[in-house]
Amino acid sequence: MSKEKLVLLPGLLCDEAVWADQREALALRADTFVPDYNDLDSIAGMAKKVLETAPYPEFSLAGHSMGGRVALEVVRQAPQRVKRLALLDTGYEAIAKGEAAEAERDKRMKLLAVAKEQGMRAMGGLWAPGMVHPDQVGTPLYEAVLDMIERRTPGQFEAQIKALLVRPDATPVLRALACPTVFICGRQDSWSPLPRHEAMLALVPPGLGSLHAIEDCGHMSTMEKPQAVSDILARWLAA
Repeated sequence: MSKEKLVLLPGLLCDEAVWADQREALALRADTFVPDYNDLDSIAGMAKKVLETAPYPEFSLAGHSMGGRVALEVVRQAPQRVKRLALLDTGYEAIAKGEAAEAERDKRMKLLAVAKEQGMRAMGGLWAPGMVHPDQVGTPLYEAVLDMIERRTPGQFEAQIKALLVRPDATPVLRALACPTVFICGRQDSWSPLPRHEAMLALVPPGLGSLHAIEDCGHMSTMEKPQAVSDILARWLAA
């Protein structure tokens, strides 16, 4: 039996390490590819690179966090290439207007200033506690998240912040989906909370979507609860 072709998209400041457990768990079922956005500064540009570099004409597509937004843009640009879609701990709306937008921009820029002045790991020490379940702070997994952040540069951080501050509204993409779609979210994800995924599911055409909450889990679900995520993705690939 031929293997499925699976493209896995990392989120903000993440790399292939965020998908390491899933790649191993699904190795007998799927060939996998994890792209790198490098210094790209738009969601559209990231999606274009995914489509240009993915070694498969047709594939299943999973995106975590910012990678979920990129995944939705991939579907917008080339829906005929995506067989299945998995969106993990992510969002779909454009940046809010008014004071909410200024608050998000200010928060991100303060973190960028720390990254430039003190280094990426110092910035991660301020940012990462909110990215995981409280019980994970200070654990080896938490250190692995900091290691991943440290592999990025302030320039890459700045580019990805720019992309997120002008992120497109993916509501029309969700409403027009024509492929099986699974949503996965850590129950304690404070960055991309469960109600946001419920809202996304409600936009998907009837019968195409499902939602799974991962218990005792924050934003970094693929690393915090790797087996639970891998099991859901295995069923998604087999459907």
